[in-house]
Amino acid sequence: MKLTLHRRQILWAYAFLSVSLVFFVVIRWYPAVLALNISVRDWNVFQGSGPWVGAANFQAIWEDLFKPRSAVRAAFLNTFKYVLLGVPLQLVLALGISLLLMQIRRLSGFFRAAYFIPYVTSFVAVAFVWNWLYAPQAGLINQTLTALGLPTQPFLRSPQQALPSIALVAVWRSLGFAIIIFLAGLQQIPEMYYEAAQIDGANRWQSFWRITLPLLNPVIVYLAVLQTIQFLRMFDLVQNMSTDNAGGPLKSTTTVVLEVYKEGFSSYNMGYAAALTIILFAVILLITLVQMRLLSRRVEY
Repeated sequence: MKLTLHRRQILWAYAFLSVSLVFFVVIRWYPAVLALNISVRDWNVFQGSGPWVGAANFQAIWEDLFKPRSAVRAAFLNTFKYVLLGVPLQLVLALGISLLLMQIRRLSGFFRAAYFIPYVTSFVAVAFVWNWLYAPQAGLINQTLTALGLPTQPFLRSPQQALPSIALVAVWRSLGFAIIIFLAGLQQIPEMYYEAAQIDGANRWQSFWRITLPLLNPVIVYLAVLQTIQFLRMFDLVQNMSTDNAGGPLKSTTTVVLEVYKEGFSSYNMGYAAALTIILFAVILLITLVQMRLLSRRVEY
């Protein structure tokens, strides 16, 4: 049977799509199903599949959440702190810088690349550089403070300053991506809208509030959801910038993903770790749905 050109195109389309489908099934779906299976068992790395324990792992996590000095309790609290500190700051900075870059005519490509380079730099390299910048005595930041006659700061060695210090690094690293997305959104706004507003006597603030911000709503929703997920999954920077490589000092920087890593590969309690991943997935899903519901709005032209 001879296939028509249209049918051959359809078959080729399905063939290429099947590659992505296989990837998601093997790399994404299968581990998710496996994690769900492990979360209801007393699973040990060395012994493999253990006996069925039902919701015992989830119950243990629930009990740990109400223990004052529990690592899991600190991990969830810190994770939400990262989100509350990082996401709004990143969106505001990225939007402000994007608006300034839109006004630049010369070397605009250079500035955009300069902001984007940290995003493609590995987390380990970023952590190494910022560990040196934050160093108590030899660090560049403290040397600058000393030269200005200001007191030096402990930064990563302080339970109060460690989390904000790491959050700022996370914002700095991902800022370039948000800037590029905002620039793409700003370039899609027709110039005639601003010209019409100027004719009507609107100033720059009114144009921004009535034109720029509403038309950037899809971009803001996209970035808010994406960056929230990123901060909820904080691991690399915390692992490489914590003073004891375990979310310290005094559990002030630990996150849920870091606790999953420690429970699974340090304590070898895979059932507890898998249950934590299921809970984190549910939290991410719930927050994403709430964000899309609250932030999304229709724009009337």
